Amino acid sequence: MKKAFKLLAVAAVGLAAVACSSAQKMADLAENVLVKCDPTVLECIGGSIDPTVTVTYPANYFHPKAILEVTPVIVYDGGEAKMSPLMFQGEKVKDNYTVVPKAGGQVSRKLHFDYVEGMEQCHLELRGVAKYKNKSYKLPTKKVADGLNTTYMLVKAGGQVPLKADGYEAIIKQTAEGQIMYKVNSADVRSTELKGQSIKNFQKALDEIKANERKTLTGTEIVAYASPEGGQSLNAKLSDKRSKSADKAWDKVMKGKDVADPEVKSIGQDWEGFQELVQNSNIEDKDLILRVLSMYSDPAVRESEIKNMSSVYTELKSDILPELRRARFIANVEYKNYTAEELLQLVDDNIDVLDETALLHAATLVKDTDSKVKLYNKAISKFDSDAARFNLGATYLAANDLAKAKKAFDAVRTKDSDLQNALGVLAMREGDYTTAANCFKKAGTDIAKTNQGVVDILTGDYEKAVQDLKDAKGCCNNTVLAYILTGQLDKAAASAHCKDARVNYLRAIIAARQGNDSDVQKYLAEVAKQDKALAERATKDVEFAEYYK
Repeated sequence: MKKAFKLLAVAAVGLAAVACSSAQKMADLAENVLVKCDPTVLECIGGSIDPTVTVTYPANYFHPKAILEVTPVIVYDGGEAKMSPLMFQGEKVKDNYTVVPKAGGQVSRKLHFDYVEGMEQCHLELRGVAKYKNKSYKLPTKKVADGLNTTYMLVKAGGQVPLKADGYEAIIKQTAEGQIMYKVNSADVRSTELKGQSIKNFQKALDEIKANERKTLTGTEIVAYASPEGGQSLNAKLSDKRSKSADKAWDKVMKGKDVADPEVKSIGQDWEGFQELVQNSNIEDKDLILRVLSMYSDPAVRESEIKNMSSVYTELKSDILPELRRARFIANVEYKNYTAEELLQLVDDNIDVLDETALLHAATLVKDTDSKVKLYNKAISKFDSDAARFNLGATYLAANDLAKAKKAFDAVRTKDSDLQNALGVLAMREGDYTTAANCFKKAGTDIAKTNQGVVDILTGDYEKAVQDLKDAKGCCNNTVLAYILTGQLDKAAASAHCKDARVNYLRAIIAARQGNDSDVQKYLAEVAKQDKALAERATKDVEFAEYYK
C-alpha cells in the first residue's frame, strides 16, 4: 500500500513538472483553463459589441518563460471579425505583457468589436498560440459566447419632423361690407350715403355671392357706433339711434334682393376702431395716444387725457373721429374651398390660380417627392413662403436626401423650435448624436423630446430613453422598445397599443422573455403576414433561438 502511494505521489510530481516543462504542454492542457464571458449571449449597443472575458489559469499551467497570444474572434455567417491579440507572459519573460504566475491567476479583459451586418448568428471564440524558444504551439479554440442580441436595432430611427401647417380650410369664413356715415351728433341717414360707392359695392357683393355656387350667405348684421367724444352715456344713446335709422335704411338698400333680416347691434363709443385708425395713421404723436389707451380703461379718463393733448386733438377731430360715426352693413359668407380632387386637377391644369395655402395643402396630397418639391418651390417663388421652405426640407428629409434637406433648412428664415427639431433629426440621420441632442434640447418641444428618445436608444442610454419616450404620442414602437431594453416587460406590454408588424415583433420578444410560447407563435404569425423581412429576421434573432432550432 505504501509502495502504491509512493508511486502515485511521484506520478503527481511528474505531471506537475511536465505541465510547466514546455509551451507544448500549455496547448495540451488548455482544457483546464476556464473562460467566462459576460454576457454569455453577446449584446450590441450603439453599434458596438463589448463583452468582458474572464480567463482563469490553473496552477502549474503557465510556463514561466512562455508568451501566450490570445485572439478574440467573432465568427458569423459570411465572415469573421478579429481583435488585436491579447498578450500574456510567464513570470520569467522580460517583456511588458500581462504576467500570469506559475501559481495560476485570473485575468479579465473588455473586448470590443464593431457590429457588421450578418452578426446576428455568430459566436465568440478565443484562438490561442503559446510561444517558447522561437517555437509556436496552437491551442485548441475556445468558444465562449453564442449569439448576438441586436434588439435595440428595432428602433424607428428616422425621427419626426412635422410639416408646417398649411392653413388650408375646407370652408372659409368671409364677409362683405358697406357702411353709411353720419354727421357729428346725428342719427339721420343722408340719401347721398345710400347712393355712395360703399353701399353700391356692398350691393354688388351680395349679387356676386348669390351667383357664386361656392359661396353661401349665412347671415347679415347692422352694427352702429359713435365716435369716442362727448361722453359715454350720450354716445350710447346716439349709437342706439343710429342702429335704428340704419335698420330702416337697410330695407331701401336691400330692395329687390332676397336677403334675410339683419341682426342689429349698437356698440356705443368705438374705442376699438379709434385705436385701429390711430395705429394705421401718420399722426406724429400716435404712440403717445396709444399709450394712453393702454394705460386707462375708463372711457371718460381716456377722452379727458386725449383732449388734453390739444395739438393732437385737432388732428383727431378732422381725420379720425369722423370715420367712427357710422353704421356697418355686414354679410357673413361661407366659401367652399377646393376639394382634394379639384386641387389635384388644378395642379395639373391651372396651378397659377392657387394661393399659398392651396399650394402647401396640395403638396400634402400628391404622392411622389418630385411633385411635392415642385409645389413647395412654386410657393417659395410666388409667395416667398417660409413655411414652404421648411416643408421642402422636411420632404427631402423624408426621402433621406440629407444634402438637399440641409440646403432647404439653411434657407428657412424663421429660426424657431420646429427648425431646431428638424436640424436635430438631420444630425441624427448623419450619426452626429451630440449635435442632435443639442438641437433637441434647444427645441424643447414634445416632438423633440420624442426624437431625443431615439438618440438615447441609439447611444445605449436606455434608462433615459424610457423617460423621454414614456409620454410620446403616436407610434408606440420606440416606447415599447425602451421598456424592453430596460427589462420592464409589463410596461412594455401595456404600451404596445399599435398593431403594425414591428410592434407585433416586439410583442413576440416580450412573450419570449416571459416564456409565453403560445403568444410568441401568435405574434410571429402576425409578423409573417405583415412583413416578410421582419419574419426572416425572426429566424435569426437570438430572442427566438428556442423557436428556430
